[in-house]
Amino acid sequence: MNPEQLDFKAVAGGIEDRVILPAGYKADVLYAKGDPLFSGLADFKNDGTDVDYDSRSGDEHDGMHFFGMDSSGKYDPESSDRGILVLNHENLEDATLHETPTAKEDAIAANNLQELKKIVDREMNGHGVSCVEIRKDNGKWSVVLDSPYNRRLTVFTEMDMRGPVAGEDFVKTKLTPTGTTRYGTMNNCANGYTPWGTYLAAEENWYAYFQVGNVDNLSEKHRGWLARYGIEGAGWSYRQWDRVPGDQYKRFGVGTSGATALEDFRHEPNLHGYVTEVDPFRPTQKPRVRTGFGRFSHEGAWVAPVQEGAPIVIYTGDDSRREYMYKFVSKAAWSEADRNGGLSAGDKYLDEGTLYVAVFNDDGTGAWKALSTANMDLAGTHSYDDNGTVYQYNFASDAEVLASARLAADVVGATPMDRPEWATVHPNTGDVYLTLTNGNSSNRPSTDLDGANPRAVNSNGHIIRWREEAGDHAATSFEWDIFLFGSSADASSDYNVSGLTADNEFSSPDGLFIDPRGVIWIQTDDGSSGIRGKTNNQMLVAIPGEVGDGESVTVTTSDGNGQESIQTFVGGNAEAVQLKRFLVGPNGCEITGISMTADARSLFINIQHPGEGGSEEDFNRNVSTWPATSGDATAFGEADNRPRSATIVIYREDGGEIAI
Repeated sequence: MNPEQLDFKAVAGGIEDRVILPAGYKADVLYAKGDPLFSGLADFKNDGTDVDYDSRSGDEHDGMHFFGMDSSGKYDPESSDRGILVLNHENLEDATLHETPTAKEDAIAANNLQELKKIVDREMNGHGVSCVEIRKDNGKWSVVLDSPYNRRLTVFTEMDMRGPVAGEDFVKTKLTPTGTTRYGTMNNCANGYTPWGTYLAAEENWYAYFQVGNVDNLSEKHRGWLARYGIEGAGWSYRQWDRVPGDQYKRFGVGTSGATALEDFRHEPNLHGYVTEVDPFRPTQKPRVRTGFGRFSHEGAWVAPVQEGAPIVIYTGDDSRREYMYKFVSKAAWSEADRNGGLSAGDKYLDEGTLYVAVFNDDGTGAWKALSTANMDLAGTHSYDDNGTVYQYNFASDAEVLASARLAADVVGATPMDRPEWATVHPNTGDVYLTLTNGNSSNRPSTDLDGANPRAVNSNGHIIRWREEAGDHAATSFEWDIFLFGSSADASSDYNVSGLTADNEFSSPDGLFIDPRGVIWIQTDDGSSGIRGKTNNQMLVAIPGEVGDGESVTVTTSDGNGQESIQTFVGGNAEAVQLKRFLVGPNGCEITGISMTADARSLFINIQHPGEGGSEEDFNRNVSTWPATSGDATAFGEADNRPRSATIVIYREDGGEIAI
């Protein structure tokens, strides 16, 4: 059962360069960009000259999970004072990572390849995943330096390809001629974790790192794959890594310069865009790329509660406007004997199964469509129109379906959503919640609305939820409603459908977590709406009800070119679920990543890119200098300090459970 009451006073919105919490709560900085994993490393200078990010924290902390550990070093989800914290480093803050904002451009202009390699190595090692042992002593958490569990996974780390795509011709390259290995993981956003004690890192905007050159010798089908995934020309996050000599760098330049695929990197993008499984407790084992989840911009991978004899079900969204929501259902049925099974258990459950994509019907029902060659809707030849350039393609195998999952989802009629980001499964009701962060009129005009995405110019986003038929997560049908709509408190009731007030107005919901007690935590990534002008990004808390506890409503919406009235289904309003603001972050940051110890007395979250939006010339210091060097997350940063992404740990000063 859910708790009945939240026990804290909502904090007011604010624009301050510190973490704001309710009275009686504290937050410590635990693991910040540049912090070492091993003793003997030079102190982090934070002046853009540090080079050893393969041995210290990377940049832009994002999705995260705390794995409790017992005294023998095994996974123990009930342990609340020792464990391994595993977290993603999504991207880079270029203005603070390098010595000067133009360091890379200057090295390229001077043709200084030695300096360019140093800069690119810093960037490639600044991405990836951290595994770091942490312990709680006398009420305070700290990193255990030199722990055998400490390690960094970066864009250089060798990984095993697994599942249907592994070994296929279309993933073979000059650097990976067998198609069974891959190097690195990048742009990992949200995450997941398994009941067998492993971490799931999800690659999101991986496609933007590539420069596409001459691909005349690539098949029409595979040129269509590049187009559907936005891999054309130089991506918006293209980092010019391919300018450095050596195959580890040249692979980011996509072209058909060789006589065959084994002589160039035409297939390199096909190796990326999956979910990577990491075993925190067996650091010598290479991570495994699970291709059965499909290839797209994975926001995360959330495992539904497991039941003996039932398949493993994992939900994963494609974080881009007008993309889709998916789930993977394993072929193998869960056995409790596989607890603590590590990557071997992952081989059993994650390499064989069926990928589905969601269709949300306007009547409050939905269906999951199978993405496999067994689905006859995928038979034959299809076409993809990329702004007037039409590509013909077919699905020759299940491996091709998975590697071009977006195209397969197009064919079966999946519902385009307003940026599917984090999901979470209620541990008691089984209801699945999904943040739809936002939309705009170019992607969702008033003439193209539906019940699940009922607002044009949906700059504030909403949270949708569903219940699988008969509570079976492997079912192929469900019913849905909208849990909450983001809005400014002073917006009209046609837009502020959930009745938000000054204590809980929010925009662009992103991070999402329902803790074991049934409390839901909502984190925001609000970059431009009116809410951002009132408060920095924030984290809110509520006690959710259940799918179907609200009513049918009509939402009237306009994009300036037309007005539409759309019927949809909503849950109880903000007052009914006790929604209120728990935390406000420092200037320019995003609030993301969340995990809680089993005793509900320590809450880990990430403060990502404080200072974003500041001037590159002064390294964003005109916006933020957070975090304070004292380690107190609620204090203001010191002058001339470059802002850093960081993991913080929140706790009650009286030692009690958080929020209730």
